Amino acid sequence: MSLCFEEVSLTPDILNTLIRFSADWEAENSCHGYRGNAREDIEGRRIFLARQEGEIVAYGFGLLEEAERDNSIYPKGTKLFELEELYVIPAMRKQGVGKALFSFIEEKVSDQAEMLMVSTATKNHKAILHFYLEEVGMEFWSARLYKPLKK
Repeated sequence: MSLCFEEVSLTPDILNTLIRFSADWEAENSCHGYRGNAREDIEGRRIFLARQEGEIVAYGFGLLEEAERDNSIYPKGTKLFELEELYVIPAMRKQGVGKALFSFIEEKVSDQAEMLMVSTATKNHKAILHFYLEEVGMEFWSARLYKPLKK
């Protein structure tokens, strides 16, 4: 498997591909409340791609920002990169593509950010925790849990 990684600008072709992939992701129904992206969800983000033989097989995007206030995880002024989405097409999953793309993103933002953060709404918490904690070496610092209440 020969993969090529790159950070790209948002072009009409890239936008259309990311919107199409996010619609596929929504159709999988694997994440709580996930909805496909629109232009405004992607604009202004840093976009990273994995390609195989020129075809996009995975993407990640996120936002570089500075913490506006102190909290229990980091102090005010901490430079953060929040990875908002990391998606691998189904045919390429469980082959190390997501891990390799995550490493590429980490390398690209490490000179501008002190911390990389991820939020996830997956329905398969065991798999996602395995990926982020064991595969890519993130640390578990915080959790936000939900329980819908029926009236």
